[in-house]
Amino acid sequence: MVSTPELSYTSAVSSVALLGDTIGTNLERTVARYGDREALVDVATRRRWTYSELDVEVDELALGLLQAGIEKGDRVGIWAPNCAEWVLLQYASAKVGAVLVNVNPAYRAHELTYVINQSGLRMLVSAVRHKTSDYKSMLSQVRGQCPGLSEVVFIGQPSWQALMEAGGLGDHQRLRERMAQLSADDPINIQYTSGTTGFPKGATLSHHNIMNNGYFVGELVHYTAADRVAVPVPFYHCFGMVMGNLAATSHGACIVIPAPAFDPAATLQAVQDERCTSLYGVPTMFIAELGLANFADYDLSTLRTGIMAGSPCPVEVMKQVVSQMHMREVAIAYGMTETSPVSTMTRTEDDLARRTQTVGRTMPHLETKVVDPATGLTLPRGVAGELCTRGHTVMLGYWNEPEKTAEAIDAARWMHTGDLATMDVDGYVNIVGRIKDLVIRGGENVYPREVEEFLYSHPDIADVQVVGVPDERYGEELMAWVVMRPGTSPLTAEALRQFCSDRLAHFKIPRYVHVVDGFPMTVTGKVRKVQMREAALEILGLQPR
Repeated sequence: MVSTPELSYTSAVSSVALLGDTIGTNLERTVARYGDREALVDVATRRRWTYSELDVEVDELALGLLQAGIEKGDRVGIWAPNCAEWVLLQYASAKVGAVLVNVNPAYRAHELTYVINQSGLRMLVSAVRHKTSDYKSMLSQVRGQCPGLSEVVFIGQPSWQALMEAGGLGDHQRLRERMAQLSADDPINIQYTSGTTGFPKGATLSHHNIMNNGYFVGELVHYTAADRVAVPVPFYHCFGMVMGNLAATSHGACIVIPAPAFDPAATLQAVQDERCTSLYGVPTMFIAELGLANFADYDLSTLRTGIMAGSPCPVEVMKQVVSQMHMREVAIAYGMTETSPVSTMTRTEDDLARRTQTVGRTMPHLETKVVDPATGLTLPRGVAGELCTRGHTVMLGYWNEPEKTAEAIDAARWMHTGDLATMDVDGYVNIVGRIKDLVIRGGENVYPREVEEFLYSHPDIADVQVVGVPDERYGEELMAWVVMRPGTSPLTAEALRQFCSDRLAHFKIPRYVHVVDGFPMTVTGKVRKVQMREAALEILGLQPR
């Protein structure tokens, strides 16, 4: 009798029910339980709020939005680095049923114009400036090209004060009536995904999408009202506003904002001074923190957990986070903006191997499967294919782009991630790369992630990314972009080949090595491999002639 192989499919049941709350209602439940506990700390401005105090200001801002004529479903944008006002607007817009549009802090004028017009922004709340970006100047340039944008409010300026003061005079019964009109299935957030070609797409998420995703992320790292969560990742992305803010407020925990933008020293100082129990970051953030010359001087003993996500998490880095940062319960989470974002996550009870070599198991109440990208059929366990996910986290769609939505979400509501993955016999998922990053060298499939993991074992390499470049003989060759550890000599291609010899199959050994100080990144910390491949053509002189 021939046995049928077990297929790469899991459905995660849970004894914990999904929430039916809107975001505003859920916050009010937390305020009722934990009103006197600290809810938010903005380290840079030395401001802090209890849950009761936060609720008062959220309501004032919500009433201000109502006074400004914001209706249910209107789009209100936020263009700012991490700050307390970002958090206030996140919850205030949810209470009035406005769709919060997250505008990437790194956007320039033409990108800003596109997002304002594509989403139909009615109001934009903006910082005055951030780093080298003069937001006020850029807005003055584009206002004439954005006829639907009726109001711009600048944080910390008279326009912000006026909005809050108008809310202070508003009628709370009017806010109660608006909240009673809202459904958990209403769209509440638009996040523009990083476009590698053309303009980005606006992933549209509901209360139900992001409220439950944040809640279950908090459940899996066992948040309580005693936790203090350091969030150095950007609020403009799901990692910050969902996995950070909503995970914290749904459990009565405290949100700690270390700085407006990521700074490794400021982050560790905030963890120490605010006695944080949880720390978030993409791998490059943890690498930067561990690499500080005075890293050992920071008292990180209060940490117990945290989340590493956003891009593939190097095993060696994860081990250092566990051993050197006291984060014995740190989790790896995997997902994408279109899935609110987390689809799989490790559990605190998982052993170190599981928590350093996989992206965990399917999140509660979700389904995942691995399919053949060509046929769409579910593959046997252990065979690499495209990871798909289905359930309450899958976005409503791309804003006003039904054709692109249909390309990503099939007729059975499976979200096709574009990631190559394997699922083992116990349901643990390992991401082996992006479908578009797969390198085919002389007929051999090479997953850059596997090569990167091996190169992290080189004693002189601090960080590494591998991309494919054109080759006349083999079709493609591998190029390693390498960040060296301080005090080491630049790595040559020959030295790298010697290190890999007899330890890595010959077709997986990079032909080219390029030493850099860092990688081109999105604002959310994802490495832009498309940009690296384009740059490689010029660096190696491989442009078409």
